[in-house]
Amino acid sequence: MSENNCPFEERDRDRLPPILNHSLDRGPKLPFPSYGSFISTLNHKRESGSHSLSSPLLLPAVRQVRELPPICPDVRQKHRISIDVLPPEVKARFVSEPIIPIRTKTAKEFQDDVERATISGDWKQVHDFYLTTFDSFLELNGAFKKEANAPFNTIEDSGINIKFVNIVYDALLHTPADTQKSVLKGIINSLLREWKGPRTKDDLRAYFVLVQNPQYTSPATYVIYAHLLRQIAALAEADHHFLMHWFKKLPQKRFKQLVERLQLFITTRLFPAKPEELPPMAKCSWWIPSATKVLSLLNAANSISSPPIIPFTDLYNLTLDHIDFMEDYHTWQAHGNSNRFTFCQFPFILSTVVKKAIIQRDSEQQMISMARQTLVDKVSRRQRVDMSLLFLNIKVRRLQLVSDSLDELSRKRADLKKKLKVTFVGEAGLDMGGLTKEWFLLLIRQIFHTDYGMFTYVKESQCHWFSSWKCDNYSEFRLVGALMGLAVYNSITLDIRFPPCVYKKLLTPPIVPCDLDTPVGMATLTLDDLQQIMPDLAHGLGELLSYEGNVEEDFYTTFQVFQEELGVVKSYNLKPGGDKIPVTNLNRKEYVQLYIDFLLNKSIYRQFAAFYHGFHSVCASNALMLLRPEEVEILVCGSPNLDMGSLQRVVQYEGYSKTDPTIRYMSLEMLLFTLVLQCLLGRGFILYMSHTCFNQICLPPYKSKKELRQKLTIAISNAEGFGLE
Repeated sequence: MSENNCPFEERDRDRLPPILNHSLDRGPKLPFPSYGSFISTLNHKRESGSHSLSSPLLLPAVRQVRELPPICPDVRQKHRISIDVLPPEVKARFVSEPIIPIRTKTAKEFQDDVERATISGDWKQVHDFYLTTFDSFLELNGAFKKEANAPFNTIEDSGINIKFVNIVYDALLHTPADTQKSVLKGIINSLLREWKGPRTKDDLRAYFVLVQNPQYTSPATYVIYAHLLRQIAALAEADHHFLMHWFKKLPQKRFKQLVERLQLFITTRLFPAKPEELPPMAKCSWWIPSATKVLSLLNAANSISSPPIIPFTDLYNLTLDHIDFMEDYHTWQAHGNSNRFTFCQFPFILSTVVKKAIIQRDSEQQMISMARQTLVDKVSRRQRVDMSLLFLNIKVRRLQLVSDSLDELSRKRADLKKKLKVTFVGEAGLDMGGLTKEWFLLLIRQIFHTDYGMFTYVKESQCHWFSSWKCDNYSEFRLVGALMGLAVYNSITLDIRFPPCVYKKLLTPPIVPCDLDTPVGMATLTLDDLQQIMPDLAHGLGELLSYEGNVEEDFYTTFQVFQEELGVVKSYNLKPGGDKIPVTNLNRKEYVQLYIDFLLNKSIYRQFAAFYHGFHSVCASNALMLLRPEEVEILVCGSPNLDMGSLQRVVQYEGYSKTDPTIRYMSLEMLLFTLVLQCLLGRGFILYMSHTCFNQICLPPYKSKKELRQKLTIAISNAEGFGLE
């Protein structure tokens, strides 16, 4: 940073003390000299050859250092001793409960000060406020804490006057440069102090205030910002828990600004526009890990909010689409969640594009591995090598589509990770992708038909749900799961309308447990999940929860539910003896949760378990651990939000231009899944021809929109089957 925009010299930038993880080995705060005296001391020690930044105070030798009680009462302490055993000269310097200075300036008074300074040009009073407030953690609490020496030790209330903080920060960027520099100098002083005790809630409040500083949008402040992020990232888990809940209380605008600043910091460190403005990457390799860990607190705060504060896609860093994410993925596979940082440890930051690419490449590597193993086995046995052995070859009859598909997938279970090839008996089509797409389309359409009985269609939510009928063989549910897995594995989207909770269950757990007796698909679901499947029932249960009268007398309900199965109504107890336990005002929450668990988990367990194992028999991969349920749905069904303009821009025209009459006759929706439009000159009497393998349509130049519509209707109505010209 240049001398004009940096609050301390370049040569001192890397001398900030390291942030250690031993958060419980620190004593209380000691008085710290001013910024000027710190630099003087630093220069004196440099000249004298000393590399220590610690206080020159020499303490008598003691075997154990005093430890203050931890923030979390459940944390066990080692070697805890009483302060009474310490020498008097040591005890005299420690203050266990620092007194926060009383500052009485209100938000209105501060705004009046700023208004007067703007008019008069005299910023001294405002400057003094910033200079004092940001000089230490205690002063930050004195200025912004609602009540200076009240504890506020709850996750629900940070004790900080957020409105005042926002007013102070909004005004900061409009103050003179020397005022802005004084704030940065004060932050440096605060961060450089030696904290020898566990973090107090007032320290957390100071971090909470400092991280919201809008000055961190400038790369000139990134050295300071990085050290702040490093200290926050190194806090104990209990401290992170408090910060996460305090972040959750921020207004959406401020929360989003925090996310955007962190994302900009990561992006700029990865791809700096002016590399000379930042220290060499070798000296600040901890910058990105620290920022990502703090960003994970915001992601956690967003996840526990209902509804989320911002869309989860706002936490994607699209810059990461351009890094070598496969190297990052392989490092993560090799080292897991160890101390070696990878972005895969924090998958919320990776976009769906990156995750889909990881899954596709991981799938390709598994396909290659399976094909290679097959070849090696054949060669080692001196058997004839047939190239068809490199593929999962599915051969089916159209009239026996489901039974043939089930038989083929069952017999060739060992080949599921090979490249899929489909053949329809009696048809000459060669599968370059099109036959596979039609096989999926027809099979899904038949299996999900209500007459087939495997799934019920809920009109209110317009989605399919698992039928609760009981049988001895659930192989067809395994087939549907395998189909979904094959679709993801072979990068094919399906027209399946499952509610979002299906994908939550599919990732519970994301990797098949080694113990086959371990339950799968038993996700923790809520009334919101039921709302997306059975909105009327969810509404009724919601009214039960909010009912202000006597639930037992007015509803006359027990912990017993009834369900129709193949025309027969059966009763089930939600808990032992449930038919004799009335639902009351006190236990209605338990009743609703057990009811939801019964409907969405227990009543369909065997069906869903077969479906789960079918899916994971194909898609078993660590890459699934990176995905959110919403992202699995996108991989299976494609994006629900289509950018029609973008689709139109990527269409290629061969023999046509965008302005030709035949092209203008077509609606935008007709171009949706077409990448290439080819002109068939001199053949206007024929129908459309499609090469579904390549998303290509061969389109004759029809004379009118009426003729185009007529030919298109005939072509679509007779579109099943494959032949060769």
